[in-house]
Amino acid sequence: MLFSTTGMVKRILNKHGDIVFLCLVIVCVVLILFLLPRILSSHYFSTADEKAVSTTTAKKIIFIPSYVSTPEPVKGIYMTSWVAGTPSLRAGLVKLIDETELNTLVIDIKDYSGKIVFPIEDNPKLKDHGSEEVRVKDLQDFIETLHKKQVYVIGRIAVFQDEYFVKHRPDLAVKNKSGTAVWKDRKGISWIDPASREYWEYIILLTKESRKIGFDEINFDYIRFPSDGNMQDISFPHSSTTSKAIVLKEFFQYLQHQLILPMSDIGDIGDIGESRLKISADLFGMTTTAVDDMGIGQLLENTLPYFDYVMPMVYPSHYPPTFDGFKDPEAHPYEIVYFAMKSAVTRAEALASTTPVVDGDTVTTGQAGQSVVDYKNKLRPWLQDFGLKMDYGPAEVKAQIKATNDVGLSSWVLWSASNKYTQSALKAD
Repeated sequence: MLFSTTGMVKRILNKHGDIVFLCLVIVCVVLILFLLPRILSSHYFSTADEKAVSTTTAKKIIFIPSYVSTPEPVKGIYMTSWVAGTPSLRAGLVKLIDETELNTLVIDIKDYSGKIVFPIEDNPKLKDHGSEEVRVKDLQDFIETLHKKQVYVIGRIAVFQDEYFVKHRPDLAVKNKSGTAVWKDRKGISWIDPASREYWEYIILLTKESRKIGFDEINFDYIRFPSDGNMQDISFPHSSTTSKAIVLKEFFQYLQHQLILPMSDIGDIGDIGESRLKISADLFGMTTTAVDDMGIGQLLENTLPYFDYVMPMVYPSHYPPTFDGFKDPEAHPYEIVYFAMKSAVTRAEALASTTPVVDGDTVTTGQAGQSVVDYKNKLRPWLQDFGLKMDYGPAEVKAQIKATNDVGLSSWVLWSASNKYTQSALKAD
């Protein structure tokens, strides 16, 4: 039967081959005309859907930082950007905060190198300077983690000591006396002329960008004229006609006007009140006792009015021999810190008692020893947890904290360039 059927098909094909072939062609054409548009339509719909999904998933997530109010009192430590950028190293310092009375962490944003240590996003004006060097790629997330623990986070900016910006804009730099070359200090570090207003604008850009990633406070360090180096072969192209003290005072006023006073632009730096950005100033330790600007432009009375907090670096190791009658000041941590901060308190209260305060149409000043402006509690010293000529341990660190408390202050921050701290000097949490 199979053979007869096969033979029949062959006979039909031989006799009507052309007709059969024509029928097959017609069938193929019909299939193409009816099925191809559906196939193509299905493809196009699929592509559109994929694009829609792609568009949805590509939407940028807007980060809204949380902030922590300033603790009372502040008890902090300092962390370099390199440690902050290494999770295994920073974990030890976070653990120290968890286990002790500490509630504040100071992290470098820009050190003497001039490099900004976190990613700059959506700020082409700042990014175009080229100073970005991402050492802490997850800084934003790290700050959020600290905030969940109610840790107050301060960003430290080394201001006029800036190697990168000098290379970027040598016209703004401190120069040699003839003005033909960039001046460098004994460590080989170059400086920006503190009167350079273009650089002031750059610092404001950096400060506001730092606020956006979550910093509660910005700490300004190296807000002074240089002092260590060949001071006989130095010139300041932008501040040659203005005294150093006035240059810095004007810079401090500028920071206040840009970061604290413009409430109409508060969205850039925080909300009015306790949640707004706080700013603090680091001062050379001897500013609390010196009667002049020591050639670096810093005066305590020119600083207190313009910052939320003022942080004298009263490290006993940094005072000269015979200071306050001590042959070796480093060996007397309690006495040096007490003397330095007691003088700071006295001067802060004297300034407050004579500072006019405008309340509506009324101008008042302190009377009968009562301070209208609380400059005293703006004081927050840096204390040392390191030794230069001698080892510093629990006794020496505790002595400095006690001296701070004994002059009527309660806030302090410990400095250690190595980020090694004496846990036994701190109270357990």
